[in-house]
Amino acid sequence: MPPERRILHLDMDAFFASVELLRRPDLKGKPVIVGGRGDPTRRGVVTTATYEARAFGIRSGMPLRTAARLCPGAVYLPTDFAEYLRWSRRFKAVMKSVPALFEDRGIDEAFLDISELHGDGRSIARDIKRRVLEETGLTCSIGVAPNKLLAKIASELDKPDGLTIIGEGDLEARIWPLEVRRIPGVGPKANERLAAMGIRTIGELAASPRARLAARFGRAYAAFLHDAANGRHDRPLVTGREPKSRSRETTFQEDTNDRQAILRTLGRLARQVAEELRDRGYAGRTIGIKLRYADFETLTRDRTLLEATDDPLVIRAAAVECLARVALRRKVRLLGVRVGSLMPAGALQASLDLPGLRIAGDELQETP
Repeated sequence: MPPERRILHLDMDAFFASVELLRRPDLKGKPVIVGGRGDPTRRGVVTTATYEARAFGIRSGMPLRTAARLCPGAVYLPTDFAEYLRWSRRFKAVMKSVPALFEDRGIDEAFLDISELHGDGRSIARDIKRRVLEETGLTCSIGVAPNKLLAKIASELDKPDGLTIIGEGDLEARIWPLEVRRIPGVGPKANERLAAMGIRTIGELAASPRARLAARFGRAYAAFLHDAANGRHDRPLVTGREPKSRSRETTFQEDTNDRQAILRTLGRLARQVAEELRDRGYAGRTIGIKLRYADFETLTRDRTLLEATDDPLVIRAAAVECLARVALRRKVRLLGVRVGSLMPAGALQASLDLPGLRIAGDELQETP
């Protein structure tokens, strides 16, 4: 008889902000907001915030200027993704040392399938929390449950520094009273549509007929919603996940249609994406740009190269070609560069020449 399935989800507590507090221990206990360039008078959004700042209603994705109005006494710090990645590797090294299947879910979270391990889930989770704290000085929250979905929900129930065990018999008392938005995969729009149907809690969703949900959401998503609300989720851990793309974007401090300023920004973003690709050992064939006008209309353009690349000049040149297909008659608010169709860099050498173009400083010029 196979062992009872036990999935552990680890989620670092206010990860970026906690890393910043390691460098600035004098800020512990204060409302700290991380985002943009760390200047709430300039454009940017909140990446994360300490729990002291969250008490003021600060949340990820909120404009920094809004955060400044809600929490005028907060300390603002710029994002430093290279440093966060370094600490991410350290806590994941602890998880990877556990003899169990590991799934990387992002910079601040991961899953383990501890079904085959000896010992109860609580003891295993406590040991991992202790080792992560010893190795990084950071706290994490862990949920253990029969599947990935419930484990992720459980890890968020008692933050920070939480440890929550959910069994199949805990659905009615601990999961069903929660709001439906706590289900991973239920976004703001789905939440609004469910509320319009009178469904606000996971329990109400679990009790809703599938046919009623299918009439509003379609059969596939309705099946997911109904199964998730009833604690059914049999997806295995993905241990060999390959990234699909890498991107960087920036919001201009002042809306602009200055072509040279936009070209300079494309070059900087291309370099940043290239550095991240090389750091992770990937190259990509599809180069694209994302452009958002001042009125928030957003468009994308992309092109596919003959061979994969991690060369910043090649990425920049392809991005500039994409930009040439956009009429800059209106001012631009946001610009992004994306590299997709990724593969390990060693699988294919990048050797693409873009005929008829060369880069001179920050200007695009035609070759003679």
